[in-house]
Amino acid sequence: MPLIFLSRSPLSPTRLPAKDGRSDLRRAASQVFYPVLALPLLLFLGGCADAVTAPETNESAGLREVAPFPVGGAANVRFLNRDSTLTAFHGQHFSSITATNDMKMYAISPEPDTFVWEHADAMLAYADANDQRLFGHALIWHSGTPPWVSELAADPVALDSFMQHYITTYVGRYRGQVDGWDVVNEAMETVGGAYRETMWYNALGKDYLAKAFTYAHAADPDAVLFYNDFNIERDTAKLHGVLRMIEDLQAQGVPISGLGFQMHLRMDIPDETIAYCLKRGAETGLQIHLSEVDIIFNKHDDTQGGGVQLYDEVTEEMLAEQGEKYYRLAKMYREIVPPAQQYGITFWGFSDRYSWINGFFKLKDWPTILDRDLQPKPAYYGFRRALTE
Repeated sequence: MPLIFLSRSPLSPTRLPAKDGRSDLRRAASQVFYPVLALPLLLFLGGCADAVTAPETNESAGLREVAPFPVGGAANVRFLNRDSTLTAFHGQHFSSITATNDMKMYAISPEPDTFVWEHADAMLAYADANDQRLFGHALIWHSGTPPWVSELAADPVALDSFMQHYITTYVGRYRGQVDGWDVVNEAMETVGGAYRETMWYNALGKDYLAKAFTYAHAADPDAVLFYNDFNIERDTAKLHGVLRMIEDLQAQGVPISGLGFQMHLRMDIPDETIAYCLKRGAETGLQIHLSEVDIIFNKHDDTQGGGVQLYDEVTEEMLAEQGEKYYRLAKMYREIVPPAQQYGITFWGFSDRYSWINGFFKLKDWPTILDRDLQPKPAYYGFRRALTE
């Protein structure tokens, strides 16, 4: 079945095109240090705690029309293909799209000497038809590595040769069409600031990151190249490890140009911690992408099936509080990250119907801006209000 392309959503009589051209690659020449949160930031966090998440009057305008930076929704081709309501919302509201799984290594190169472009081409066609930026996720990720590539790890030279060929071929194919890439995803341990001992690390050492960025930049010098990770908005030890890694890469002249905060948040993560981590990230001078945003009520231990079910049902009060959390997150991004570094905010599974949270962690939760009937929640209105103030 062909992918459904909507050049104009039935929910949106008008549409503004996405911002033309590449993202601003200017870097602030700032030194990495450990600042204390300033009083104005603390006042800001307190001031927005009572935000009301009521809908505005001009509801027909999509998020993409009111946002001062790109707003994206991650999706699989098959979901966009089979659910016209989801597709309509995505086309109306988002100026950027990320493939959740269709552009990972196991989908692109499932067998030796094989490249499968079908789904990536479909994502590009959808993005073009809807005036959206296509973001590539992810080139090198330990969990996205197909088994046959793992067999190369016994020979570091062979593994390095494959990585160069893979990145050069893949990024080169979409040169000038994919705006940015998660070049390396989740290279640090879940907790703390140490490198994760993946097959890439064990075979090539930490230099595999520098190699990956160098290969990607050679294949598309204009693409924005990100390091992307989770928990760096709440685990400050892990954040500091990532910042040391970035500082090391920058000192070597490695062409890293972006830092992705996945932002798989919990309701109980303090806003002050999130603000501190965003501030430290912005001090790198890199483009800052909130790349996989959702906010859960329950908890998990970051492992598959590791959910802790605290709430079996969601109440209107809980949803209102979630709306305020989305509001404060978007407000922090606007206030803390300099506009020239705002690569955008992307929702990961932007509806409760298709959220990855419940299946992966074996939870019942409500983490996104749309409910299971694909209707806007207070989370949607809270986020939207932060864009329009």
